[in-house]
Amino acid sequence: MKLRIFLAFFATTWLVLTAKAQPTSPRNTYQNPVIAGDFADPSVIRVGDTYYAAGTSSEWAPPYPVYTSKDLVNWDYIGPIFKTMPEWTVGSYWAPELFYRNGVFYAYYTARRKSDGRSYIGVATTRNIREGFTDHGLLIEWTSEAIDAFVLEDEGKLFITWKAYGLDKGKAIEILGAELSPDGLKVTGKAFTLLTADRNTWEDGGAEGQAIFKRGRYFYMTYSGNTCCGPRCNYQVGFARAEKLQGPWEKFAQNPVLVSDEAWKCPGHGTVVTTPDNRYFYLHHAYKGTDFTFTGRQGVLSELVWDEKTQWPAFRHGKTTPTQAKSLIGTTQKKAPNLTVNFSKNTPSLSWVWDVSLPKPTFSVQQGALRLTNTADNSTGSFLGLVIKNGTYTFSAEVVPQNSLQSICLYGDAKNALGLGVRQGALELWEVKEGVRKVLKTQPIPENNTPVTVYLRSRSGQFYEFSWSSKGTKPALLTEKPLDGAFLPRWDRAPRIGLSVSGDKNTSGSVRAIKMQYDVQP
Repeated sequence: MKLRIFLAFFATTWLVLTAKAQPTSPRNTYQNPVIAGDFADPSVIRVGDTYYAAGTSSEWAPPYPVYTSKDLVNWDYIGPIFKTMPEWTVGSYWAPELFYRNGVFYAYYTARRKSDGRSYIGVATTRNIREGFTDHGLLIEWTSEAIDAFVLEDEGKLFITWKAYGLDKGKAIEILGAELSPDGLKVTGKAFTLLTADRNTWEDGGAEGQAIFKRGRYFYMTYSGNTCCGPRCNYQVGFARAEKLQGPWEKFAQNPVLVSDEAWKCPGHGTVVTTPDNRYFYLHHAYKGTDFTFTGRQGVLSELVWDEKTQWPAFRHGKTTPTQAKSLIGTTQKKAPNLTVNFSKNTPSLSWVWDVSLPKPTFSVQQGALRLTNTADNSTGSFLGLVIKNGTYTFSAEVVPQNSLQSICLYGDAKNALGLGVRQGALELWEVKEGVRKVLKTQPIPENNTPVTVYLRSRSGQFYEFSWSSKGTKPALLTEKPLDGAFLPRWDRAPRIGLSVSGDKNTSGSVRAIKMQYDVQP
């Protein structure tokens, strides 16, 4: 018996080591992240030769960004799942799970209910994923919380699984399942338990982010345990398998199978997808070691390989997220370009985001400038932002002074932000911390409506320097030492960089150009 266990362990180890040693070339390799920036809890499906992925947007609108790819490595943003928020929801837009059947795309998503603030699961559908989804409302309400849906088909029937009891004191966390109606829009079966989280193990009493797939006679599950988010995270991934969906489920004896290292921290919550040539890839999230929580949980790709003797998978590159790995044959990874936009010319379609708790910002491009109107009744004003792809960058904006305060802004939420603003006759360096606004420094400028360029320089997403210039002058530094942005919220989200307008309500700003320059391409 001991010899058999040793041989099985040796076979798995040999498989992983030989997979690591396989020769690769730059053309056939990729570097993580494959979807840069804050893109937690990714779900991925393949429809024909095209992949689609959706991720958590948390407190950012529009909810749930969707990307598409032909090779799992190069991804293009195609829009959100929802262009307007589902009526029953109010925030915490987590863990959308995509599913495709009979020409219909489904999104099973987690959100907080408006009436009581509890997180439950809704469902939406579309026949054209690029046009957005139609919401069908609340699907699963279960005790104090139901999150992290995953849907699969078994013998022609649809089943949904989810995490339960995460907020119920004195009860162990479980992954539950139930049968769905044939159209996937109602729960028709009685709930059953797939997995129970173990205390005093690597799981630390948590189990979530499950993804289930069938290979041979087994259903396999990837799931995550321990602390998902924030500076003290310790997320890890485990395997389980069962011959029937209803169980019993066997946890892999060598769990956890994916853990942190210096390059990628707290990996977990992803989905397994197969390629046309039957390779298995796990698209999941992890924090980049250098930027950590300041850039958020990014979309990373890890491949699974199989030990045919034990019928257990292993990760091709060992127990940590690869920095570089073997991609699909012929794939060349494209780097995300820096952003330069002059609003007096034809401008690209920008993937703007905003605070989901506030009304959608009013903005338009008119007479060669982006005009953003302050419609918010708070200290930060109306904010229009972009996802940060890498924590070391310079963001700048060319601003025409107005009566309103127009700022380049690092925004966590309405009560926590940092910015450098321009108004008639002055610059204003400011912060809003826990709802209290403080002016850090002012600088007079000529009152002649000459455009002013303001700059924010970020180091690893935490420390920030601000500077400014007018036409024909070199940038002048406003900060004697870098400002620390550690006060910005960083648990289930990351800050966004962008533009804000504050001051009198319904006043507007005028921005002629913006530029994002990454020191290291994401």
